[in-house]
Amino acid sequence: MSATAAGTDLTDKQQRILQYLREEGQTKTYFKSRLIAEDLGFTAKEVGANMRAILGGEYDVAVEKWGYSSGTTWKVSV
Repeated sequence: MSATAAGTDLTDKQQRILQYLREEGQTKTYFKSRLIAEDLGFTAKEVGANMRAILGGEYDVAVEKWGYSSGTTWKVSV
């Protein structure tokens, strides 16, 4: 696994979000930023800002910005 795939180039917050998506993405497909934030102790804005690094990287989790109604929704494929 490359360093990028392992997530070692991510900040601590980004790594925590990526790990959360890996674990929760096994049973769910869609996630709202505010709900990820609640589970990890972040703000929804922090999740959105840090999600950009995950969107732009090559990881074992595919993330796509999906919707904006009542907050950003992310489509996640593990």
